[in-house]
Amino acid sequence: MIAVPRLAALLGLAISIWVGIGDPLALGEENAPVAALVLAAITLYATGIVAEHLTALLFFAVAMIFAIAPAPLVFSGFASQAFWLVLSGLVVGAAIHATGLGARVARLLSRLFPKNYAGLLGGLAFVAMAISFFMPSSMGRIVLLMPIALALADRYGLGEGTKARAGIALLTGFCCFNPPNGILPATVPNMVYIGAVQELYDIAPLYGEWLLMHFPFLGALKAIVIFAVAWMLFREPVRPTENGDEQAPWSADEKRLALILSLALFGWSTDLIHGISPAWIGLATAIACLLPGIGVLGRDAFKKIDAAPPIYVAGILALGALIAESGLGDRLGAAMAEMLPLAAGQDLINYYALAFGGGVTSLFTTMPALPAVLVPLAEPLRDATALPLETMLATVVLSYSTTILPYQAPPIILAMGLSGAKMADAVKLVGIVALVSYALILPINFVWWQILGLL
Repeated sequence: MIAVPRLAALLGLAISIWVGIGDPLALGEENAPVAALVLAAITLYATGIVAEHLTALLFFAVAMIFAIAPAPLVFSGFASQAFWLVLSGLVVGAAIHATGLGARVARLLSRLFPKNYAGLLGGLAFVAMAISFFMPSSMGRIVLLMPIALALADRYGLGEGTKARAGIALLTGFCCFNPPNGILPATVPNMVYIGAVQELYDIAPLYGEWLLMHFPFLGALKAIVIFAVAWMLFREPVRPTENGDEQAPWSADEKRLALILSLALFGWSTDLIHGISPAWIGLATAIACLLPGIGVLGRDAFKKIDAAPPIYVAGILALGALIAESGLGDRLGAAMAEMLPLAAGQDLINYYALAFGGGVTSLFTTMPALPAVLVPLAEPLRDATALPLETMLATVVLSYSTTILPYQAPPIILAMGLSGAKMADAVKLVGIVALVSYALILPINFVWWQILGLL
């Protein structure tokens, strides 16, 4: 009997071949192969029948063999900041583990967190949200927190391969990315949104206004939902350990690494002032960890770095770039505007149609690129709904605040790469949180926006 994921993959690949050869969507000779490749890649990522980095390699190979896109575009993910942040994060994580600094911080946090799985998840969710207010890079937050989260898992007796450990990693990554969308400068989609809104409509969102509109339910309540779903899916009995080394003196390597990470944290938290990308701060941090005489890792440490996560992220980012460059994202957005059941005076239907339509669009654009596709549609959609422009723009945040599949959000992919969590576990967590978001969070947020006068 063929398993459901394999059957779904075979069906998706068959449809992608049909799209590429038969062009049933009338995309044209240039865009039909692009759509076929995108659909095939999304099918493999979503079903997980092959390793994620192998899907990325297949994407590169097919694109080049069949000349679907030029090499600079196909391999653009390797030039992206996210690729270098992933690679840097792997080095920093190795340093935190090798020196024992992660275990030391984990010992400190374990004194503060309740001695059970719910307490561990809740504590990590709180820390991830708290640092989002002063550290604007979700990738940077994951790089900083993931080694500590995994050290905490070790301290709670949750070894590699356990579902509880996967839950810890995925919750940490999810809470570093998704709920902080309710904080204005805390995520890449927010910054893309701000840039597009300022350029097209000459509107500059205010920090406090954004926090009031989006943080209570798209931020705080979303974090609670992620916590609850992760606890439900991954809970296992924990066995907190006490090694008797709570007062062990700091080693020279720990002190040097603490100084390196403090400088990195300062750079990440002040990037709005100096303008240096978190990726390049992360790269400098990784180099500092490797430099002889300064760093804390040996000459052969880099040979042990797993190449799969960076390749996977490069493939995901190249997929998004191909969609944007080919115009598929714009065509999908325009089709969405025509297909949605929008009408003046039907605020609830309009609200859900826009949120869900944007969510479906994000399956093809990924989250970071979604605002660039949807923001230009705000005016024609406003004409169809008779809603204020401010409300139309706010619904874009609804769309990228609800992740449907993990591949849409590079920070979640980074969390998987740093922790070894499986795609199947990530699909469960992200999918259930999406369902709860549509069924619970969005209705409550609708009432909240009515109170604020947006609807």
